[in-house]
Amino acid sequence: MPAAALKPKPTRSTAKHPVPLDLPYAPVEKRALPPGRPREWYVTHNRRLKALRLAIALLDSGVYVPNQARNETIRSTAELIGVHPPSETTCHMVRALIRYSR
Repeated sequence: MPAAALKPKPTRSTAKHPVPLDLPYAPVEKRALPPGRPREWYVTHNRRLKALRLAIALLDSGVYVPNQARNETIRSTAELIGVHPPSETTCHMVRALIRYSR
């Protein structure tokens, strides 16, 4: 096997060059949630899904550390991807997801 085949190709770091969001995203096919759970479970579940979507969008746009993800940044990203503006609790959850993804 030639030595050139063993060398990995150099990649361009996205830390120095933010990657623009590819819009519009196709919405994920929705499925029914399991019945019979308390209302609080559904609220928490939907909040986690929203926070995860926002965290992924922020990471894709070049926000890699929680102190870059201020509430205004998170809310503008929510508007950009077509999600209702998140609450303080959801913004906090987004920062936690970014923090622990490392």
